[in-house]
Amino acid sequence: GMGEASSQIAYENPESGYLAVEVHKPGIGALLIRANNLGVKNLRVINEDIYLVLKENITDSSFDAFHIFFPDPWPKRRQHKRRLLSSEFIETLATKLKPGGRINIATDWQPYAKEIESNFSASKSFSGGVIERPIWRPLTKFENKGLGKEHLVTDLQYSKN
Repeated sequence: GMGEASSQIAYENPESGYLAVEVHKPGIGALLIRANNLGVKNLRVINEDIYLVLKENITDSSFDAFHIFFPDPWPKRRQHKRRLLSSEFIETLATKLKPGGRINIATDWQPYAKEIESNFSASKSFSGGVIERPIWRPLTKFENKGLGKEHLVTDLQYSKN
């Protein structure tokens, strides 16, 4: 994304540490500018594929939460294999979360929301599902874009069992 949510959440929670991982260089630049303008000191940023970062750099059971807001839905059928929230990725997240840790997700692409629900339902590592939009989740550029197209936004929350 463009860093709206990451910078705002870190700003509003200075007692917690945050890590933002993004492959899109303009998004990294926008995030760094936003965080600097807000005076955020508790946010680290990595320009890399999240799969590699989690597998190679993150200790198991070390995160309290993951926030995944408006991941690319890769809407064309041939692109579905690129979707971030695959069953395999969900299990990787489970290994990196502390017991009771949470995953918060938002998407404006309903077929993807259904796939996410299905993938989490198939996992023995998590419980949860669709929730009301959390008041702490900032609106993002991608959310506003989807709302402008009259897309329904689905928020989901899962807790590690």
